[in-house]
Amino acid sequence: MGRTALAELCQLYWRPIFAFICRCGHSTTDAQDLTQDFFVAVLEGNLLQSADPERGRFRSLLLKSLQNFLIDAHQKHCTKKRGGDLEFVSWDDWMAEAPSHLSLSKQAVDSSTPERLFDIRWAATVVERALARLHEECAAQGRRRVFDGLSGCLAADRADVSYADLAAGLGVTEPDVKRLLHQLRVRFRTLLREEVAQTVETDSDVEDEIRHLCAALAAGSR
Repeated sequence: MGRTALAELCQLYWRPIFAFICRCGHSTTDAQDLTQDFFVAVLEGNLLQSADPERGRFRSLLLKSLQNFLIDAHQKHCTKKRGGDLEFVSWDDWMAEAPSHLSLSKQAVDSSTPERLFDIRWAATVVERALARLHEECAAQGRRRVFDGLSGCLAADRADVSYADLAAGLGVTEPDVKRLLHQLRVRFRTLLREEVAQTVETDSDVEDEIRHLCAALAAGSR
């Protein structure tokens, strides 16, 4: 993975890193600093190569690297100037550009181990990335109202969807709602696969990773 691609992935997946560090007992301020420090270490050195717990899955590789980093940071008592000489994205920019919109159960989050919380936040980030891309596509096609009206039903069971209410809200017929929702679901699944494909080595890993992330999200919503 090239440095530019790695930097982009770091910016996308800062939230699970931050959540893991907080759950390990660090204050919010220290967790912010350590999150930045970790990504600097990833970009400057061979932290990922030295971890290699499950070659091919960026999620697993990043988590193992983070665990190693925190052990090393604790041993060094963080004496090195935070961030080194590398200028990274500001924390405020990260928060502004990547807010979390998925609703996670407070009970599930609070009771999760650091590793489980990492997976929950990782899964949420992947889904939010796919949703953001779907929103951008719909907006570019003049279908933003369709996205706003139907995006909340993308993962819902058919029995839980009131097509009559959706049709009334959009001012279209029920058959049109079913067609539009089907189109959005198909496109969302494609975008989700593309997001996951960026974090695994082979296409054969995509489905397994999607199942793992769906299970993590389900656990996070209980």
